[in-house]
Amino acid sequence: MAGDGIAVEAQGLSKHVISSEGPLTILSGISFSIRQGESAAIVGASGSGKSTLLGLLAGLDLPSEGQVTVEGAALSALDEDARAALRGRRMGFVFQSFQLLPSLTALENVLLPLELAGHRDARDRALSALSRVGLDQRLTHYPRQLSGGEQQRVAIARAFAPQPAILFADEPTGNLDAATGQRIIDLLFGLNAESATTLVLVTHDANLAARCQRTLKLDAGRLVA
Repeated sequence: MAGDGIAVEAQGLSKHVISSEGPLTILSGISFSIRQGESAAIVGASGSGKSTLLGLLAGLDLPSEGQVTVEGAALSALDEDARAALRGRRMGFVFQSFQLLPSLTALENVLLPLELAGHRDARDRALSALSRVGLDQRLTHYPRQLSGGEQQRVAIARAFAPQPAILFADEPTGNLDAATGQRIIDLLFGLNAESATTLVLVTHDANLAARCQRTLKLDAGRLVA
């Protein structure tokens, strides 16, 4: 259930870059808010600015104009270190490419961010998270020894283990077959419901978007009703 508070708010966001053809507007005048515990899908054609928007909401990049506020903190008022600290404390990330470290086992991949964040119960949290995604028997396996679906489950365990307030996912089912993708969707929403985590997803997957409480559609960098 969504709480009363606002988890993420975008106010008049625009993003301009300089390309070989000259100035390019990727996003223009985007405003919306997502409540705590809510699930929202960002959808639109390739090149509509979805991943750029997700990066701005997570403070991985700053807008050319406008403001992103996360749990009441204006990201542009924070320096890079403070934004990184906020991400470490309050956010989790799941990417299409999994982004696991190949030299670490499944358990070590989940442990690493917990240890970096100074969690004393890091090992217990990592074991619990991997158990919740059904990978108890794969703790000592390296990414190359895991299927795509298993690698994505490790990535989801890694994202949820620190118990983030907000989870950002960029095409989390993009590299998976339909059946495996459906299991990943069920897992994301199961964990979302258990933890009341705010879920913000970029997706081409109609099934995934349909599971969200809200859909934000981008067309050529603008939000359409």
